[in-house]
Amino acid sequence: MTAPANSSSPTPEITAEVLTEALPYIRKFSGKTIVIKYGGNAMTDESLKTSFAKNVVLMKLVGINPVVVHGGGPQIGELLSKIGKESSFVDGMRVTDSETMDVVEMVLGGLVNKDIVNLINHNGGRAIGLSGKDGPLIRAKKLHLNKDNADLMAPEIIDIGHVGAVKSIDTSVIDMLVQSNFIPVIAPIGVDDNGVSYNINADLVAGKIAEVMQAEKLLLLTNISGLQDKSGQVLTGLTTEQVNALIDDGTIYGGMLPKIQCALDAVKSGTTSAHIIDGRVPNALLLEVFTDTGVGTLITNTGSRPTTTP
Repeated sequence: MTAPANSSSPTPEITAEVLTEALPYIRKFSGKTIVIKYGGNAMTDESLKTSFAKNVVLMKLVGINPVVVHGGGPQIGELLSKIGKESSFVDGMRVTDSETMDVVEMVLGGLVNKDIVNLINHNGGRAIGLSGKDGPLIRAKKLHLNKDNADLMAPEIIDIGHVGAVKSIDTSVIDMLVQSNFIPVIAPIGVDDNGVSYNINADLVAGKIAEVMQAEKLLLLTNISGLQDKSGQVLTGLTTEQVNALIDDGTIYGGMLPKIQCALDAVKSGTTSAHIIDGRVPNALLLEVFTDTGVGTLITNTGSRPTTTP
């Protein structure tokens, strides 16, 4: 006997339409790499965490190669608070002394990374956790901040400790995992030529990995609906030139600039498209990758959503 349909469930006709819409995208992106920066609400809300894991597993099952790069700022701050260490920031970046770096490695490379790996595996995937020190995947260099100082002839250089930038990426360990049908989950910790560890912004790491791997897509999950104009409307279908104009006229500013810049760099370096998407939306990854309209902001060199014509 057939169980009664849930009143909130889609009808068979709607389900068939959804699958039909997704089919050409599945065909087009099969065998391609998609780099996903995972963070924000999608990383803390239990239902969104499960949704994310299932989306990633489904991508892998239909032949796409997802590579996950994750953040973990709130979790780092929470543990620092528990041990009585106050967090301090300069231009949105955490000042990271040696003790704080130990906590960063413990949280990002351990607690958060393994939680994501376990979540994906629990939902039917085969994930393996890495940090940039494995391989070594991420070669880092120390990041200094330059601040204008009216009392000095030159900008003041501020040392914020073990905060790094990406010097180079070696994807051999990622390639090995992908070819073995695993899903890499990467903590954004790098190491310099002297073996010193650095905490690196996860958006920047995801962007650089997408560049080096010539990924089909770079997906950056955020806590906003997408890139917005000055009236609050979500913008999409943007060219890199249009995004640069939005930066010049002040539409894009502040904390959004690093995220947008890594998206621009990835597209200019060969990634087909970059997407700023709302991680607060259930199944945001599937909506962006497998539907005609998507969800969030799409950036390409042409400004148009890639065609699904085989």
